[in-house]
Amino acid sequence: MRFTRGRVAKKGIELAALACGLGLLAFPQKKKDETQTLQLPRDLPTAVEGDPRKFRFHVTPLSGKGLLTKQVRDALSALIHEAKGDSILRIRAFVAGSGDARRVRDLVSEVFTYRKEALPVLSLVQAGGLPLEGAQVVLEGITAGKKEVSHYGLALISAQSALSGSPLDAVGPLVVKSLDALRVAVKAAGSEPADVARVTCFLSSLDGLDATRKLVAGEFPEAAANFVQTQRAPARALAACEAVARLRREAGAPLEVLNPEGLAREAGQSQVALVGASKVVLTGSQVSFGFAEKDARLAFERLEKSLEQAGATTRGVAFAEYYPLSSGIADQVRKVRGEFFNAARPPAGSMLPVEGLPSMDAGFAMDVMVVK
Repeated sequence: MRFTRGRVAKKGIELAALACGLGLLAFPQKKKDETQTLQLPRDLPTAVEGDPRKFRFHVTPLSGKGLLTKQVRDALSALIHEAKGDSILRIRAFVAGSGDARRVRDLVSEVFTYRKEALPVLSLVQAGGLPLEGAQVVLEGITAGKKEVSHYGLALISAQSALSGSPLDAVGPLVVKSLDALRVAVKAAGSEPADVARVTCFLSSLDGLDATRKLVAGEFPEAAANFVQTQRAPARALAACEAVARLRREAGAPLEVLNPEGLAREAGQSQVALVGASKVVLTGSQVSFGFAEKDARLAFERLEKSLEQAGATTRGVAFAEYYPLSSGIADQVRKVRGEFFNAARPPAGSMLPVEGLPSMDAGFAMDVMVVK
């Protein structure tokens, strides 16, 4: 009798187990997905639009801590913090050292995508050096808020170049000459030194930079200042400081250009551009792939198409930055740009040789600000 009951109990347990097994087959349990889908960085835009009357200008602090990736993340965090909720429209990144400069593009995309913010345009340049041991990146940012900070618009001032024949010559006296010319340009625009919002000085050497910093801070006390060595082994000594200033008067037109007396003139380029428009287009780097004149022309054609998609034209370019790898390529740019820009009203701008560009076969890069 006990034996029979045991057999019945055992049989019941087996049937219960079988039922549970069939239930699991009919309703399989969801397994936790232990894999993580990595989101590829989104492509950065080639152009963005903004109101220059609302622009603010920023330069991130330098850091010598960590490798390039960490420094870029830290710089982006500093820029975002300084923006205080304003939209970041444009970033110009100067990268020094042996890190892969192309990584900057991916990191900008990753950070802004993670924050669910609109992507900025990016200009990316390999510099010869930055004024802090171990520093590999510095960012310049243009942000736009809701309130006007430059009611009449902006004065965009070309880099005022001072050169010396030998690369070993001291940069200090050249900086003084460049700042003297910059002062003339600011005055011609009708602005005051306190109206200057950003100054970028391109230098052949960073020796004696403390004195240069004091000169710039004393001359333009409200400006965000940036100092970049253009090349590790320049052909000659150079100091070229460019600036952006807020206007104190009506520009009289969406775009005007000036060539004040006392400043050197260059064919195809103006010394000062007065932007009174309420809408401008900012572009990221447009790279020329190759080293021949035809390659330079193709780069300008791509820029033209990019601007057309943004509702602008090359005839409205107010300021153009060029980053050639050699003086020969710079001459190509000077020859070709006149085919695309307004010859009667050429843009202001800067053309400084740089150490390198993100692409191995790049001859030069350029970015522009265009009045719509």
